[in-house]
Amino acid sequence: MALLNILQYPDRRLHKVAKPVAHVDARIRRLVSDMAETMYQAPGVGLAATQVDVHERVIVIDISEMHDELQVFINPEIVWSSDERLFSEEGCLSVPGIYDKVERPEHVRVRALNEKGESVEVDATGLLAVCIQHEMDHLMGRVFVEYLSPLKQNRIKTKMRKQAAA
Repeated sequence: MALLNILQYPDRRLHKVAKPVAHVDARIRRLVSDMAETMYQAPGVGLAATQVDVHERVIVIDISEMHDELQVFINPEIVWSSDERLFSEEGCLSVPGIYDKVERPEHVRVRALNEKGESVEVDATGLLAVCIQHEMDHLMGRVFVEYLSPLKQNRIKTKMRKQAAA
């Protein structure tokens, strides 16, 4: 296993749209393993391949207290989302130290492949629903701060650039 470099906002590579995974093979399983290690080390609860400059549709999530319930979503797609919406405070490993409220559907159903290449379907609410949607946004080249006002986005970009230069 290896720790991967997490891209920092406003890096342009975070805006690349990820391509579907053609085959779940040893290379993808290695990527999942490395992403999980990177996420736990950061520490975070979710990580999309886009964030580590791999532009394929792979997400790892673990919202458990003990960090022992890794969930893998390869080629995820939301097949249903509730009309009920919820504001939740979000943060991101690509935007360290920045947290803000984002409105998303409260409940989603996602279909994906797991690390064995098996089809899975998960009904998610609460933090898991937020994480799935947040990480899937990364696969579409979107960072959570883009849900915020232009003024907030500019302030965050300025702050992140100053941190990178320091």
